[in-house]
Amino acid sequence: MSTPLSSSNYSDSNQSNTDLNNEISSLSPSLVWQYFYALTQIPRPSYEEEAVQQFVLEEAARLGLWAERDAAGNVLVRKPATPGMENTPGVILQNHLDMVAQKNEDSTHNFSTDPIEAYIDPELNNEWVTAKGTTLGADNGIGAASALAVLASNDIAHGPLEALFTATEETGMDGAKGLQPNWIQGQLLLNLDTEELGDICIGCAGGVDATFTLPIDWQAPTASQGYQLSVKGLKGGHSGIDIIKQRGNAALIISRLLDSISRHIEVSSIQAGNLRNAIPREANALFASDDSEAELNQLLAAEIEIIRRGLPLEDRDMSVSLESADLPAQVWSKTKQNTLLTAIRLCPNGVDRMSMDTHGVVETSVNLAKIDTQEQQLQLQSLLRSLDDNARDDLADRMKRLFESFGASVELAGEYPGWKPAPHFTLTDCVISEGQQLLGRKPNVTVIHAGLECGLLGQHYPHWQMVSFGPTIEMPHSPDERVNIESVAQFWQWLVKVLAALK
Repeated sequence: MSTPLSSSNYSDSNQSNTDLNNEISSLSPSLVWQYFYALTQIPRPSYEEEAVQQFVLEEAARLGLWAERDAAGNVLVRKPATPGMENTPGVILQNHLDMVAQKNEDSTHNFSTDPIEAYIDPELNNEWVTAKGTTLGADNGIGAASALAVLASNDIAHGPLEALFTATEETGMDGAKGLQPNWIQGQLLLNLDTEELGDICIGCAGGVDATFTLPIDWQAPTASQGYQLSVKGLKGGHSGIDIIKQRGNAALIISRLLDSISRHIEVSSIQAGNLRNAIPREANALFASDDSEAELNQLLAAEIEIIRRGLPLEDRDMSVSLESADLPAQVWSKTKQNTLLTAIRLCPNGVDRMSMDTHGVVETSVNLAKIDTQEQQLQLQSLLRSLDDNARDDLADRMKRLFESFGASVELAGEYPGWKPAPHFTLTDCVISEGQQLLGRKPNVTVIHAGLECGLLGQHYPHWQMVSFGPTIEMPHSPDERVNIESVAQFWQWLVKVLAALK
């Protein structure tokens, strides 16, 4: 069994990082956790993945394995079958190398240069690994670490093996879209990106990015005082998996608060969210008013409490603050202010339709992910998801017509298909059987309302059998992201058993 190559070339070493490394590397299975820690030390937000791709290539070379990076940034590593399993159908261990870059507002972390500060959380009974003020990158760092651990191990039985590390999954699935046909030899794909131990995923939602751009009419403020309104303390989360939880959306909340006092203010800007696949947790607005801070707080108080009562319990610690600020140099005209606030308030968000085929699963949804006030325009960004591509397209068309009625230009881009379930594959039966023996219960066969790459991968390789599974990861795409330690050990055992059973 081979110890991972040091990642010290990719980050600045210090005593704190050494302590964290020792702590996490003591976990079992040690090789998986050593690789995971190495990945946390390499900055790898979407579109900034060259260093982590190079790490995988260098690790493959160190292990004496064939490896190649394609034009889309995908890295493929091949490992020969163990003796006696040469005629087994080839298996592909598929994961993605990029991570969502989300942090708390008070964090100074730079995702382009700084390593993730991962640690075992004593406040959670030392049962979880999380990060200090940022996303952890367990999505999909644990999947990548598991694939690397299989490549480095010499005591695991398996057939011809390939590990596919895809690029830029979190912001458009660019690697999966750009995958070339006839590059990969295997027939059975194990996607390592499901986030609940004991679940087997055999289908997922497709999606499309929607951008709505509305013109702004500017004027000089007539009011005398500037103010900043801020919304913080919301949980946010994954815009697919967590959309059913009806968590508060900071973009919608701040627009509702501004609308409630619209007659008393002159809005200059709204900023909310930063990623399409994350529910926005924080938002800020700048406006002018002749009312005092006390008067505005009194106007806002009742609306804040109405909003708070309508939030799930985990979001009721939401904080809303109003502070004096410099008077903005320009504000929206009153007519345009009414138009823009109305457009935001009417923007669809949340569950659009539940699945008629799979009980308790969202079929179609939309996340209003970002509001950005620019020099000449206000831009809204949403991510639409659906298990049904036709339903996704229908929602996109309805939103397009709505925003065009407000004079917006509309761009629909980055479309990717859903992954249609095929529940009777031999691969699925094998993963279920091995999981049942290990866990003592039959795994749940699920379809998830999130975007796995399997739909796109299946377009390039339609003959593949595909299954997704993984350990328990909670609150991905948020700074509260954490991975359960025991579930990683069980997932590893499950993966090893499946590889050996696929004869």
